Amino acid sequence: MRTWSVSDSLKLYNIENWGDQYFSINPTGNLTVHPRRGEGPGVNLSSVVEEIRSQGLGMPVLIRFQDIIRHRVVALNEAFRKSIAEFGYAGKYQGVYPIKVNQMREVVEEIIDAGRPYDFGLEAGSKAELTAVIAMNTSPDSLVICNGYKDYAFIKTALMGNKLGKRVIIVVEKLTELYQIIAVARELGVTPLIGIRTKLYTKGSGKWESSSGEAAKFGLTTSELLHAVNVLRREGLSESFKLLHFHIGSQVTNIRTIKDAVKEGARIYSKLRKMNINVEFLDVGGGLGVDYDGSRTSFDSSINYSLQEYVSDVVYSIKEICESEEVPVPNIVSESGRALVAHHSVLIINVFGTSEVGSTPAEMQETTDEDDVVKEMRYLSQNLSHKNILEHFHDAIQRKEEALSMFKLGFLSLEDKAKVEHLFWQICKVIHRNAQGLKYVPDEVEALSKHLADQYLCNFSLFQSMPDHWAIQHLFPIVPIHRHDEEPTRNSTLVDITCDSDGKVCKFIDLRDIKETLPLHSLKGQEPYYLGFFLMGAYQDIMGDLHNLFGRVNEVHVFLDETEPGGYYIEEVIKGNNIAGVLSWIQYSATDLEKRVKEQIDAKVREGVLKPKEGVELQNFYEEVLHGYTYMDAEKQSRFLSAVEETARSLTDATTASNLGSESRTLN
Repeated sequence: MRTWSVSDSLKLYNIENWGDQYFSINPTGNLTVHPRRGEGPGVNLSSVVEEIRSQGLGMPVLIRFQDIIRHRVVALNEAFRKSIAEFGYAGKYQGVYPIKVNQMREVVEEIIDAGRPYDFGLEAGSKAELTAVIAMNTSPDSLVICNGYKDYAFIKTALMGNKLGKRVIIVVEKLTELYQIIAVARELGVTPLIGIRTKLYTKGSGKWESSSGEAAKFGLTTSELLHAVNVLRREGLSESFKLLHFHIGSQVTNIRTIKDAVKEGARIYSKLRKMNINVEFLDVGGGLGVDYDGSRTSFDSSINYSLQEYVSDVVYSIKEICESEEVPVPNIVSESGRALVAHHSVLIINVFGTSEVGSTPAEMQETTDEDDVVKEMRYLSQNLSHKNILEHFHDAIQRKEEALSMFKLGFLSLEDKAKVEHLFWQICKVIHRNAQGLKYVPDEVEALSKHLADQYLCNFSLFQSMPDHWAIQHLFPIVPIHRHDEEPTRNSTLVDITCDSDGKVCKFIDLRDIKETLPLHSLKGQEPYYLGFFLMGAYQDIMGDLHNLFGRVNEVHVFLDETEPGGYYIEEVIKGNNIAGVLSWIQYSATDLEKRVKEQIDAKVREGVLKPKEGVELQNFYEEVLHGYTYMDAEKQSRFLSAVEETARSLTDATTASNLGSESRTLN
């Protein structure tokens, strides 16, 4: 039999495609991170996890590789420089990062620092975001783009930025905003820098296609754009119109859509220039996507173009239109966010147990008094062959349905019902296993892989850490971070620790389609098993909710340093929310809760139900839990489960104890 190798795992999990040279597997079977995209030896992710654990930090944990952010910023800007030089483009590129994609201060500051040589700026889409952006120490020549709905305070804050010497451009999304900008500018005695967002006929592609086109939420129609131009002329503010903006949605999957939109936007820009409106910038918005599944297709979780192809098409399309219209080319602005930050963060979670379909701790031995439907099911299980797979599968389904009807009518015992269910799933497993060698596998037999998949119990909240997967079925690469020199033999789905049945992951990336199961390794006794959720840096950090009051996870920031052991160091540790902190967000005071519990304990002590020492211990335990991590405690649970297994061995027979041991895994 052929030995499983690292190259097999690379192919199975498609790492070389979606990893984009940022991720690989080392010879020992551990997943490695290459923040400089293939350059250098890489960081062993398992080593980082062990160091995190040694610092007393529990799972789940979000690991940020800040050097990846820096690499992505440089790559985007250098790609534009290359295309501008190649095509002889007379303008320049000045991008901005839309902080809505990930507003974390460390992320924004890393982008600012990496983008300083390129005058790379920031975009704010709300008043709260703008207050942060205005305070940031960006390059003096960089742009601050203001999008989103605007009130008086928003506009005044933006104009205050102009007074502070920043190049703040307020983008008009609705016609009424133009009048407000003019009024506040007069009040402050400042000349505004104005952008206007126009609605394109071209629509985006992918999940966000409906957010663009003529029915888009934001932007001016052609007639409104012309009216705005007339208003600016009347007010003597024609020179304030600095930027034309459009946006066709996030994660645009098809490069043809991007080219069509850029050409339409460039045509509008050219017509404005012919009207003697000296627009300086053309903002092509966001949309630069990430290939989450590595298929390089126009599928929702992929893109059919590279970064350089995107940039080249933007630059060439604008130049082509402007030359045909005989107008000067604009300086190009883009608002790429997802493509800058998606790759830099990895969520590490620990698996603490499995649930296998059809497994049972109960005795299912044949008895003389069992019902005929049980005997018929036993016959099917004992007489399976390649020739009768489909026939026996249909018969097994029929017997199971008969048993359920008999039970509902009171003609079948609970014991016999359990036997029928157990035998049915054993038959399904054998059928599915035997069918793998056939040239043709019937669809209904092939579908068994989904129903027979193990459930791996994972220490995380889907709603907090992967809201896009729950809300819009967005796919992320999920891969074990170790044991890649072993063949994964279990087909699995993942379930989180919330009490919601939606808290599960049962859709996974695939080159050709969407997989309904994920190949994983069998758990080994007390050994920890870790999964990495990759490309998590865009939107997921900030969009998570408080379902079941699971707060933010622990977080560490990793930087490359070849002089350090392992070639990296952990610069910062940010502890996740404790229970008291999360409760405070919904108006619960930890002090008040402690007081209330103490009053109840004291009452029971007075009644003689509790001894004073016992009461103190319970109070201390409650306060320890209240100020602890919201997620499961791996170390304590491991010790607890070890004790449970010892108890099981002393109270049950060897078969039951063995089953408990296989299903109750540690939380390491």
